[in-house]
Amino acid sequence: MERRQQQQQNPRRNPSSSSSSSSSSHSSNHRWRYRPPPNRTGGDARARHRKDSYLVDSGDATAHASEAVAGSSTGNRERREQRRRDQDREDGRDCGEFASVVGTCPYMCPVGEMAQRERLRDLAVFERLHGNPVKTSPELAVKKFCRTISTKHVQLSDIRPFSVLGSTLDYLMGLMNSTPEPFETVHDFIFDRTRSIRQDLSMQNIVDKRVIHMYEKMVNFHVISHHKLRVSSSGPNSFNISSLHHLNREQLAKVLTSLYNLYDLNRDPNSMHKNEPEYRSLYVLLCLNSESLPEGERLSLFFRRVPTPVIKSKEMSFARRILRYFRTGNYNRFFSTIAAEASYLQYCALEPYIDKVRALAVLCINNGGYKLHPYPIAHLSNLLMMEESEVESFCNACGLETSIDEQGNKVLPTKQPAFNHPKAGHETYGFSGLENICRGREAEENV
Repeated sequence: MERRQQQQQNPRRNPSSSSSSSSSSHSSNHRWRYRPPPNRTGGDARARHRKDSYLVDSGDATAHASEAVAGSSTGNRERREQRRRDQDREDGRDCGEFASVVGTCPYMCPVGEMAQRERLRDLAVFERLHGNPVKTSPELAVKKFCRTISTKHVQLSDIRPFSVLGSTLDYLMGLMNSTPEPFETVHDFIFDRTRSIRQDLSMQNIVDKRVIHMYEKMVNFHVISHHKLRVSSSGPNSFNISSLHHLNREQLAKVLTSLYNLYDLNRDPNSMHKNEPEYRSLYVLLCLNSESLPEGERLSLFFRRVPTPVIKSKEMSFARRILRYFRTGNYNRFFSTIAAEASYLQYCALEPYIDKVRALAVLCINNGGYKLHPYPIAHLSNLLMMEESEVESFCNACGLETSIDEQGNKVLPTKQPAFNHPKAGHETYGFSGLENICRGREAEENV
């Protein structure tokens, strides 16, 4: 009895229970963990240690990051997707074991790997010399991503130095629009080879300003793939492409997180990197929807960590207004602002949300209109920034019927009770402001 009273008066926490509660608390906040920059103090040894651990392109941190953009997955997926997810967890997991090294491989693919893959007939269609499945060349073969790497077996001749990695990435980006192969085939090849580039960068601890531009290019690839794979997902191979789209979003989250860390690590006082505002804004545009995850809280934390010059930039101002219009249901401003101000990358990030806002607009018009005054399809076309034929198809996908009035104009009768939100992936529709956005992109590239 006395012992029990002493325990009540002087309670002591059980270390094991404390650690378990801490771990459970840690696991409940896993999604998209943005790591702030460490204190920029200490000598070269501390700086090297900071660089070793700063990129979150591997392990649990990348798994946490990928979930915010990818969302929660439902149902069973193909075995290839599961293998890819396993690879994500192991992507560069052993990179912390390496000391600072400089690779010596002069080619896009190590000679030993080329010979082995020729013997195994493991050559992608872009790597085959004259179409021969058992023959390649240093100008075509690109090093594959390795799921696990052991310090016992790695050799400097198997690691590509920075200059070779840069030229390899340029070669891969050149394949995006220069090949007749289906985009999903191109994407699958670049998807794997860019992971290998990130792995070689991590093994050599290259995290200075030189690598920022490379990560921006890889973000471009994943964001544009975010758009192109979605457009392709309505075809006969929709299930396989949908799987690729999901995996692409996971990798996009990882590369964005690493890019933001690189920005912070290489930041000069009271300054921002040239392209940082646009790439920071992509995070906001990818996290508009708060239905499955409480992104609002995480976005508020994200905004607190963004440097003031970036917050005040026109790119971030655009992203914040789009977020506000989306959350408040202001569909008119949502569409007009995208058409007038979005860059091509920002549009690609926003595209999955456009049909959701269109459905909201149709719902409001259907419920708020007068039954004796149908809504003209031509007006709805301008509002939703769609072709009139697509507006009819979209209204039908929402469970609503269109008709023709006495003057021969197509109209949408309002107060129809059968409205329903279109199913995801039912069809892809165009955006009438996309041409201006693409022209703006071309003008920027020519500057």
